[in-house]
Amino acid sequence: MKKADTTIEYVESGSLAEEAGIRAGDRLLKINGEEFSDLLEYRYLTSEPEVTLEVEKTDGAIEIITIESDYEDLGLNFHDELIGDAMSCTNKCIFCFIDQLPPGMRETVYFKDDDTRLSFLQGNYVTLTNMSDSDIERLIRLHVSPINISVHTTNPELRVKMLNNRFAGKCYGIMKKFAKNNMYMNCQIVSCPGINDGAELDRTIADLAALYPHVASVSVVPVGLTRYRGGLCRLKPYTAETSRQIIEQVEKWQERLLGKFGSRIVYLSDEFYVNAGVEIPGADAYEGFPQLENGVGLIASMKEEFDAAIELVKDKPRDIHVCIVTGEIAYEFIKSLADRLMKKCPGVKINVVPVKNNFFGGGVNVTGLVCGSDIIEQVRTDAEYLIIPDVMLRDDDEIFLDDVTLREVEAALNVKTKTSLNDGYDFIEKILGEELEF
Repeated sequence: MKKADTTIEYVESGSLAEEAGIRAGDRLLKINGEEFSDLLEYRYLTSEPEVTLEVEKTDGAIEIITIESDYEDLGLNFHDELIGDAMSCTNKCIFCFIDQLPPGMRETVYFKDDDTRLSFLQGNYVTLTNMSDSDIERLIRLHVSPINISVHTTNPELRVKMLNNRFAGKCYGIMKKFAKNNMYMNCQIVSCPGINDGAELDRTIADLAALYPHVASVSVVPVGLTRYRGGLCRLKPYTAETSRQIIEQVEKWQERLLGKFGSRIVYLSDEFYVNAGVEIPGADAYEGFPQLENGVGLIASMKEEFDAAIELVKDKPRDIHVCIVTGEIAYEFIKSLADRLMKKCPGVKINVVPVKNNFFGGGVNVTGLVCGSDIIEQVRTDAEYLIIPDVMLRDDDEIFLDDVTLREVEAALNVKTKTSLNDGYDFIEKILGEELEF
């Protein structure tokens, strides 16, 4: 792992570091007399009530600065966010979505990160296959927790085959070591029909549940297949029947684990229920939604919020016309919310448009992968606003996965856009153009 420059890009206003005289352009050399190699070590070394920093000022002078932090963040931000290059994936997973992307997209889209720092800081999932024994011991020493792990299977031989990496079979042994050292993990299983479901899924759930509470949650998500799979492993999508089978299988586990541990531990993504035509469980069944970022409980979470938010809508005259785009899989649900809001507010007109994913093709039907080019091709509206779920856009950006921008969509459709969170309150507020009063 390449060590990055520790030059400070900016110091947060009013922070402890600013009060201590540290400025942008200074370079942090040591913390409490120790050098540090990345952001994890920086966080670890600064998590003390008093911190002594060795700082190289912009004029080359070296200053020793002691800060009584009382565990408060110092307010330093580095030019290289991780203070080191992101570790890339060394696997060739049979289900990898990035390997199924069309050519010609922005280069950064094809980068596969597999970095425990991003797992800890941003919630990314890692496979642990690119880590040496010393890397594992370092995580334990720094007590990096929680870690999000792409497990897929606890069968060592099968995991080696699925990830196409001879080191992949070590995962469960590493996880047991983490648990022994009181570190917590969230896990995901990308389920591939006929490969790691059925009896193999039973084995994996049993093994992961044996590490509870250190394995705090497990998500099971169906493999996503695009039309760009030439030369890749032949995989089948989940059908309505096979989706129902896996729902029944996991629900049996949930009942058993709830009785034994007081937690279901394992949860299914919304796609399984929608594909099977099975009603999605209520919010209580997701126990605080620990796997929301994995598409687990998105619908239940939004419905719970919407149910509360719609009670706050005031009865007054309105003349509003909006259009909402969504993925095919969420269409019926979003349409049901729109219908309820229109019934509550007679002057509100809402058109919900399910956008077919022609860009990726295959069985891709989730809202988060809808692309701008498909919206431009399929949506025609005279609405005042086009409301776009923010999950379609890259983080902190107004660009879809196909590099089409929000502004380009506005220009092509001659309509203003608003982005909406996966949040029942925000959904209503964006439609009505007003804040709800609690």
